[in-house]
Amino acid sequence: MKSAVFAIVANPIQAEAVVDELRLAGFSNNDVSMLYHDSEGTLEFAHANSTKAPGGAVVGILGGVAGWLVGLGTLMIPGAGSLIAAGPIFAALSGVAVGATAGGLSGALTGLGFLEYEAKLYADKLQDGNILIAAHTENRHEVKVAREIFERADAHDIGVTQEESVCR
Repeated sequence: MKSAVFAIVANPIQAEAVVDELRLAGFSNNDVSMLYHDSEGTLEFAHANSTKAPGGAVVGILGGVAGWLVGLGTLMIPGAGSLIAAGPIFAALSGVAVGATAGGLSGALTGLGFLEYEAKLYADKLQDGNILIAAHTENRHEVKVAREIFERADAHDIGVTQEESVCR
């Protein structure tokens, strides 16, 4: 049963702790997604290896965590503004965002398979400056582990969505 466990965290420190714990629990960088508003208008988190950093790389508040995640980029969703996304959700939202002009971010999330009320909840939380993190799972054990990690980190609005139409 492929699923995605989603949760909201309030700040970058909490996000970094969650992503570190997911990594230590055996989730790969292809299994973890992160999404948040780019309120600065810049790529606020990116990873630069000090010995091989390309010119202009920005080392931000989430440091190595963003460098560990795949598919880091900025998305422009009409009505939602600029979003930073990393992991499988970046590729999924890139394709969905094009058709989400009417519904903004909640429309894009609905296009990924979220129920309408969940999509609105997550979109509103992101608009308020929170961070959405997802752990993409292969089985019930991984769902349980991801939920426990989110709960220990005091994440909120934890939910599970079937993965077929979400982020893989």
